[in-house]
Amino acid sequence: MMHRTPLILGKKTYKDISDDICALVERFPSPRFMLGLAGAQFLFLIFVLVQGAIVFKGLGLMGVSHPVGWATDIVTFVFWIGIGHAGTLISAILFLFRQKWRTSIARTAEAMTVFAVMTAGLFPILHVGRPWLAYWLLPYPNQRGPLWVNFRSPLIWDVFAVSTYATVSIVFWYVGMVPDFATVRDRAKNIWRKRIYGLLSLGWRGTAHDWNHYEMVYMLLAGLATPLVLSVHSIVSFDFAVSSLPGWHTTIFPPYFVAGAIFSGFGMCITLMTIFRALVPTIKDYITMEHLDVMNRIILATGMMVGYSYGSEFFVAWYSGVEYEQYMILNRALGPLNYSYWTMVTCNVLIPQIFWFRKMRRNLWVMFIVSIFVNIGMWFERFVITVTSLHRDFLPSNWGMFHFTMFDFGALFGSFGLFLTLFLLYLRVLPSVSIAEVKPVSKVGYEGGEHGHH
Repeated sequence: MMHRTPLILGKKTYKDISDDICALVERFPSPRFMLGLAGAQFLFLIFVLVQGAIVFKGLGLMGVSHPVGWATDIVTFVFWIGIGHAGTLISAILFLFRQKWRTSIARTAEAMTVFAVMTAGLFPILHVGRPWLAYWLLPYPNQRGPLWVNFRSPLIWDVFAVSTYATVSIVFWYVGMVPDFATVRDRAKNIWRKRIYGLLSLGWRGTAHDWNHYEMVYMLLAGLATPLVLSVHSIVSFDFAVSSLPGWHTTIFPPYFVAGAIFSGFGMCITLMTIFRALVPTIKDYITMEHLDVMNRIILATGMMVGYSYGSEFFVAWYSGVEYEQYMILNRALGPLNYSYWTMVTCNVLIPQIFWFRKMRRNLWVMFIVSIFVNIGMWFERFVITVTSLHRDFLPSNWGMFHFTMFDFGALFGSFGLFLTLFLLYLRVLPSVSIAEVKPVSKVGYEGGEHGHH
């Protein structure tokens, strides 16, 4: 006899599932939820004020200076793009591999992807200094003479990769919600709610014809999104890897960036899931300790991949015989910005090792704190790659230091305000767990079979 842990706790009927998931959309939120939203909006207000001052006065308010021309704007851009990876991995790749444990968390992970990419997209636009001219990045016929973008530049590849990823992620997220919009529409008592969700549900009636088309489109979008998980962060890494600067000119960046993106994405996923469970207690039967345990295992595995990448950089620098590369690696670990390197190693490699212990993987406070450290470490990883490589290049006469300003911190913490505001509004107005996917697996064990006798 083998007992499998059920995917959904509480022996829910189909009606219970609809009631629980629609409750947050249909009822006024709890004071705890409103307090969380107020905190997020306060941070968002800081972001608006800081970015308004930077656009009005100039980028000099931030720490950028010669030779560090790329600083916290680009670091935070790469950080948020990385956050967006776990969502597509959970929703698309695990869907293709028929992993049933993804059903409860996929919707929220997809939302995380969409909001993270939206947040990331602001930073390159603001970093150009004249955001009202950011449309020059797009290749289109124009009347200004031979002013075309440089197609050989990975910065332009970024524009195509990130915009494609954002588009596919939004469509994939929306298509998955169509049957649930119809459920909310059919339950609605208010005429305007019925009309709005009716419009969003695209005339869904739940017939065999509807389900046939839906499943075909969902499968195609999952197949389309899967290669994007690998390609987008690889292309972001080319921003650095195709240059000739010591510390950037390295071929390990594409797989290293992808592993790091999945690592940081799952870290943020754990942060959001624990916040979600705290703000909405009824969701604990759907996002269970089993779901969080599996995500913590993935954090442990990808953390070790990232640690391997850090070690291989030392080996490649030594093996290359290039004195500039060797100096750069030593400067990262022992130079004036070494605090960022050791913060990165501690947060990304050492702290996640606590997840070897099952008790720690299933402790909400431990996983929440570790997930925060993971995201701190991953931000510092991008800082190490960007700033410590730029501040000391080939010529000592060209060296300089980077100093944080309050505007650097305001832009970084404010971006979390934008992200969390969007996320909490999503929880309030959209079905945050897939009703259509949870119902078929509500009696299924965690490993895929009916729980009970085998």
